Amino acid sequence: MTALRVLLRDPVAALGLLIVLFAIFVAIFANWLAPYPNDAFESHLLRRLRPPSVEFPFGTDNLGRDIFSRVILGTRNALLVAVAVIAAAMLIGVPIGLFAGWREGWLSEFLMRTTDVFLAVPQLILALALGQLLAPGIGAAMVALALTYWPFFARTVFAETRRLRGSLFVDALAGLGASPLRILFLHILPNAAPAVLVRATIGMGFTILTAAILGFLGVGATPPSPDWGLAVSEARQHLPEAWWFPTFPGLAILVLVLGFNLLGDGLRDAADPKIRRSKR
Repeated sequence: MTALRVLLRDPVAALGLLIVLFAIFVAIFANWLAPYPNDAFESHLLRRLRPPSVEFPFGTDNLGRDIFSRVILGTRNALLVAVAVIAAAMLIGVPIGLFAGWREGWLSEFLMRTTDVFLAVPQLILALALGQLLAPGIGAAMVALALTYWPFFARTVFAETRRLRGSLFVDALAGLGASPLRILFLHILPNAAPAVLVRATIGMGFTILTAAILGFLGVGATPPSPDWGLAVSEARQHLPEAWWFPTFPGLAILVLVLGFNLLGDGLRDAADPKIRRSKR
């Protein structure tokens, strides 16, 4: 509760939380909020590239589809991709970080050096290379992103495990006969959870941005998916006349990524006792 109060007292973090909650609301009720949820996937060539108006607040795209409806529906896609990627990356990275941080020896060194190799390559470049090896589509993009983001969780959990394994409560548990698995998953992992949560929140924004870039480059989502990055890519040949076509999907990416980054920074500050004391 103390961390939550610190988070809500920070106007920047509160703004990030508000943006994220609003995006979740839009994603849940997308079919009801979108003016044309069914027509958003069908071509209407007679109304193609219409500028913003009362009927179409964000205008229409090159196939006459309502951009406002597609941006709303794209919110659900963006959040689902981000949640799936981060969850998969956590399932890979957290156990590796726990094991490597708890044990000593060649296997621990091998795991962390492998993690360092992945971290040395920019995630976008690595995800693009992996995406090219798979069949184009949102599924391939999700697999590529998950396989490139797990090292961040592994490194975070590794550092927290190394910090906590020498604590007095860990020695006491070992003295009482607790098994290493019990100590790791019931005691060390909960203490490392704040750092993992901060990494996951920031990773959500980064994943949304990277997925949009992959869609823009033709490696991610494919038509007629209401993907924001794909929409920006399709709009290139209609610039500058149809300025509204890439503008609103691009703004959606900007706002949602900004919201997750602001929330992640706020969670990091709220989870740090030193920063909490300085803000009282």
